[in-house]
Amino acid sequence: MAGPTTAERGARQDRQDPASGPPRPPLLERLKRLPKPRTLIVVMVCLALLAASGAWILYGSQWTRVERVSATGTRVLTAAQVVEAADVPVGSPLISVDTAVIEARLLRKLPRIDSVDVVRSWPHGIGLKVTERRPVLIVEKGGKFVEVDAKGVRYATVSRAPQGVPVLELTVSHTAGLRRFGTDRLVREAVLVARSLPAAVARATQVVKVRSYDSVTLELSGDRTVDWGSGEKGRAKAHTLIALMKAAPGAGHFDVSVPTAPASSGS
Repeated sequence: MAGPTTAERGARQDRQDPASGPPRPPLLERLKRLPKPRTLIVVMVCLALLAASGAWILYGSQWTRVERVSATGTRVLTAAQVVEAADVPVGSPLISVDTAVIEARLLRKLPRIDSVDVVRSWPHGIGLKVTERRPVLIVEKGGKFVEVDAKGVRYATVSRAPQGVPVLELTVSHTAGLRRFGTDRLVREAVLVARSLPAAVARATQVVKVRSYDSVTLELSGDRTVDWGSGEKGRAKAHTLIALMKAAPGAGHFDVSVPTAPASSGS
């Protein structure tokens, strides 16, 4: 009598081998359980219709088109100025608005803006979140004032000096030092000094005078002056200056260019 065929042995093993888990149905039965071609076609058609509907809602319908543009965070600029400069295509599909292009346009048109975040506000809005530059120094020029921010950027010219912002004076001769560092570098050095000043000293500072990279002088209210030196070691110089002013409140001149060897003089 002939023994079982290979197929019969495989089927028997599938049914009897406990290590392989519960017995599996024969291959023909498993094939019968697969979705029929008609079912697959219906599913694919439904998915295609959903995708087409979604695309139409985003790009073709009136439900998600730009109807309003708003601006927040303005301080000197007005919201209307920002919205006008942004030139957002009202009526366009909200999804198609290129936010990076709008951001670049605003930074180019309005130098007073330090950063801007353009966000979609579904279903009909575009929001412009603006951060304006703030002056830490001003440069007098032709009866007007150029504002300089904390990055050393000269970004706006105004007819009236902003209150509480020191005037930057560059009294640099055409020396090797100027050729080496350049005016922009010296302006950034002055900005670094202005940012390092203690709050009380910053409020009293009227002029930041730069003669060279390592010679920055402050003119304070009450005819007081401070030799600050370079912009390096700003925190140490700030602490030293506060201590020096407390120790010699009547002094008219302070030298913290070397913070470990400060000096004061005058009365």
